[in-house]
Amino acid sequence: MKDYQSNLMGSTTTNTLESPVETSQVNYLPLILLCLGHFFIDLYSSALGAFQPLLLLKHNMNLSQAGILGGALVFSASLAQPLYGYLSDRYRNKMFSCLAPAVAGVFICALGLAPSYGYLLLAVVFGGVGIASFHPQGSAWATIGIVQNKQRWFAVFISSGTLGYALGPTFFAYFLPKIGMQQSLWLAIPGILITIFLMASLVPPSYEGVAKHKFEWQPLWEVRRTLFLLYMLVFIRSIVQVTYGQMLPLYLTKERGFSYGEATATLSLYLAAGALGGFIGGNLADRWGGRKVILLSMALCVAPLAVFFLTTGWISVASLTLAGLILLFTIPVNVVMAQQLAPSQSGVISALMMGFAWGLAGLIFIPLTGWFGDHYSLGTAMAALAAFPIIGAVLAWMLPKEC
Repeated sequence: MKDYQSNLMGSTTTNTLESPVETSQVNYLPLILLCLGHFFIDLYSSALGAFQPLLLLKHNMNLSQAGILGGALVFSASLAQPLYGYLSDRYRNKMFSCLAPAVAGVFICALGLAPSYGYLLLAVVFGGVGIASFHPQGSAWATIGIVQNKQRWFAVFISSGTLGYALGPTFFAYFLPKIGMQQSLWLAIPGILITIFLMASLVPPSYEGVAKHKFEWQPLWEVRRTLFLLYMLVFIRSIVQVTYGQMLPLYLTKERGFSYGEATATLSLYLAAGALGGFIGGNLADRWGGRKVILLSMALCVAPLAVFFLTTGWISVASLTLAGLILLFTIPVNVVMAQQLAPSQSGVISALMMGFAWGLAGLIFIPLTGWFGDHYSLGTAMAALAAFPIIGAVLAWMLPKEC
């Protein structure tokens, strides 16, 4: 991957987040531990999709309320991430990463016990706090000290979370009918155990050259055009990714005749393909450059999304799976490209790319899709979202050719 700090800015600034260590000397343990934490954080962050059909029955909610619930989770889990990015860059305290799985697990799994809609909102908001605190620091620390194939190793970190996100609906759909909604808090145990493990094992990176940073506008301002394009590309991808992640089981059960198990399994298949796609995209970016990968992802995912809505049976599900694979090529690519633009602000940039863009897309489009589903058709609303990657292809074309 090209060094954007030099190629795009002509700057001689040294990347203070990477030390000139040999590959054989790199300690991969922080990456492994953070991948484990990322898996369970995102397992809980996708749980709401499995809870939603059951919550609709238990609390007699409509699609608009379901959309607001999804938007509240995204708001808490994502829009606050720049704040956590700033704090983690400033203090480098491992509590941001270590406590997150337990906090997310306890509050998300408390959804089954909530006696009213108001308590549901509180549970998703506090669960989102755990999700928000992990991602900026985890993303900034995962590949510190890794010089060679940085895109590839960051893709491993991203894919570990995406895999957890993919398995979340199936995990919760399997256990919730067996133990009952009133016992759902037991499903927080894995998150609590991971927090204990991280507390005991994770050591903050201490490679030579890693220093605390204060937040500075200047590095971001110097690359504002490219950074804005990358942000908008994440925002556009997230419109489809996040809204489908929350609303797909409702659409499949209410309008396509899928059973609860079939709907959550389809969602997991779609998200699992995305996990694979993120890993593939990171490897392709090392060979071809990030701009080409983003452009191909945006341009090629539209057709299989359209086929999903226009067909039925295995062809429809296969097309959705293929769309998820292609759409999520760009998850690690966008983040690493942005981090390399302003490496001294990596925590804030990670939060902008992985949290704020994702959260703003979900906050706007999940409730809007639910409202449209109540008044017209949920399928029509979700199909319309598939047109956004066309805009993304245009924006990707505008990225500097050096990318």
